[in-house]
Amino acid sequence: MQIPSWSQNTARMPDSYVDRILKARVYDVAVETPLTLAPRLSTRLSNTVLLKREDLQPVFSFKLRGAYNKLIHLDAEARARGVIAASAGNHAQGVALGANRLGLQATIVMPRTTPAIKVRAVRAHGGKVVLHGDSYDDAYTHARELVAEKGLTFIHPFDDPDVIAGQGTIGMEILRQHPEPPAAIFIPVGGGGLIAGIAAYVKWLYPEVKIIGVEPEDAPTLHAALAAGKPVTLPQVGLFADGVAVRVIGTETFRVAQARVDAVVLVSTDEICAAIKDIFDDTRGIAEPAGALAVAGLKRWVETTGTRNAQLIAIESGANINFDRLRHVAERAELGEHREALIAVEIPERPGSFLSFCRALGKRQITEFNYRYADQQRAQVFVGLELSKGDEERAELLARLADKDFSVLDMTDNEMAKQHIRFMVGGHAPGLAHERLVRFEFPERPGALLDFLSGLGKRWNISLFHYRNHGAAYGRVLMGLQIPPNEYADFMQALDGLSYPHWDETANPAYRIFVGNGSIMAADMTKAHQI
Repeated sequence: MQIPSWSQNTARMPDSYVDRILKARVYDVAVETPLTLAPRLSTRLSNTVLLKREDLQPVFSFKLRGAYNKLIHLDAEARARGVIAASAGNHAQGVALGANRLGLQATIVMPRTTPAIKVRAVRAHGGKVVLHGDSYDDAYTHARELVAEKGLTFIHPFDDPDVIAGQGTIGMEILRQHPEPPAAIFIPVGGGGLIAGIAAYVKWLYPEVKIIGVEPEDAPTLHAALAAGKPVTLPQVGLFADGVAVRVIGTETFRVAQARVDAVVLVSTDEICAAIKDIFDDTRGIAEPAGALAVAGLKRWVETTGTRNAQLIAIESGANINFDRLRHVAERAELGEHREALIAVEIPERPGSFLSFCRALGKRQITEFNYRYADQQRAQVFVGLELSKGDEERAELLARLADKDFSVLDMTDNEMAKQHIRFMVGGHAPGLAHERLVRFEFPERPGALLDFLSGLGKRWNISLFHYRNHGAAYGRVLMGLQIPPNEYADFMQALDGLSYPHWDETANPAYRIFVGNGSIMAADMTKAHQI
């Protein structure tokens, strides 16, 4: 966990954003969303947890506020030129709906990886959709080119004072709805528009209220900027929480955040999935990953600081999630809540050993069980187990199995095991020479797999291939290739030329045990590293 904090000047300095927020025009299209008690989460955490339900906006996201406030403040000449935005979903819908309400022509540049449900939503609001590139950065660059070519007015998703002020109306509503200042407000961070707007307003009235930003561990935009003292362009960001998958925070949003944000919490994908489940359990609403980010950060904060009996607010920022992503979310939620352990165990290949192992597990709920004959002496088992006491119980179980002379390896935090190996246990290939195992992410669109394989070429033999569709914008592939040592440098050059995120997993113990030719005792415990 990382919760860095920065000293604050909490004096009530004049702030132009307070005036902008008070005068913001958002309620022509947006609604004042409720502040909802999360009773189950509150009981579990021994705090009062409240959710600001921005998932209930007409476009199922807070983005409508800032987009419309920017549009309404455009002069006649800017409106006449037509407006353009780059977005993978939420901002796009906000601009399209707002422009339609004001009678403006709106062009929205969206990555080709954008789910069809979001493209249809933009078109339903009257927006003209242009599909370009595989990422937000590609779409942004093309949108800027169209601005130069056609003279359109660009509506930035976060780095604009009117957009920031529109998002800041959420802070205004929170202080109006809550009878007293809360102890802390947890806010998801991507480009920074939401946290800048809320922080500017809340800190002006109540400097003692903590403003906590929450980011994915693999997209720490604000965290990196605060550490460096200036905006930092990340080489790449994780894409699971696509609503905050921004490589660099805005210049203006960072200026505000640097002065008004108390701390940043980083959370894992599993913790985000667990937070989606927590929100569902309390509200029966389904948040998108970025929408549940604040809840995940709130939980981590409480666990780390030991906070009790406090009033804590989390911004549930959106609910634009594809239905087919829910399978992946459900699989990872138990891990994020520390309610499931994944372990690899080696047992003797002799009569009765399988029964002995099951008895050693005790009367626990088994969530997954994969057994594979390895050779005449041993067999490998991949097991998922339900936990009632979290990490403490997991440690006790591992110790118990070790005491009974089982070779055991904890796979709960092994990303490759969670994404791939658990679905493909039992694929040994004796005698296979020079195999390297690489994990990739590539844009999920028609023809993407063909483009990926074509870019890699025909030089090396593919010895293993596993792919699962997670309903996300990016596909995840695990691939084995036979690479002679004298060709490894060429292979590395070919990978770099593909420009896709990739990790060398050859030393991953999950590979060695279940699809390679190793054992738990001989497995190299070196963690996978990014190439």
